[in-house]
Amino acid sequence: MLTITSVEAQNRFGQLLDSAQREPVAITRRGRPAAYIISPQEMNELQEARRARGEEQVQQHRQWADACADGWNTVQAQWSSFTDEHSTL
Repeated sequence: MLTITSVEAQNRFGQLLDSAQREPVAITRRGRPAAYIISPQEMNELQEARRARGEEQVQQHRQWADACADGWNTVQAQWSSFTDEHSTL
């Protein structure tokens, strides 16, 4: 990954855009990363990975909710008269 200062980025913006097509470019300010410039292709890949990770988390939450519901249904089936009499709902 290419790393340049913010002053260099301002002075060589055209070159910076060309470089970003080949590899990500880190722009620093006072020695710390301030921004990254990446190609549109790389951005699309990052967005797709984020979307896939979000879908995976949703699936995990659904599985967890289903497991909780199954557990409650088991308790309800075994102790239904007790839970009906003592329910606060």
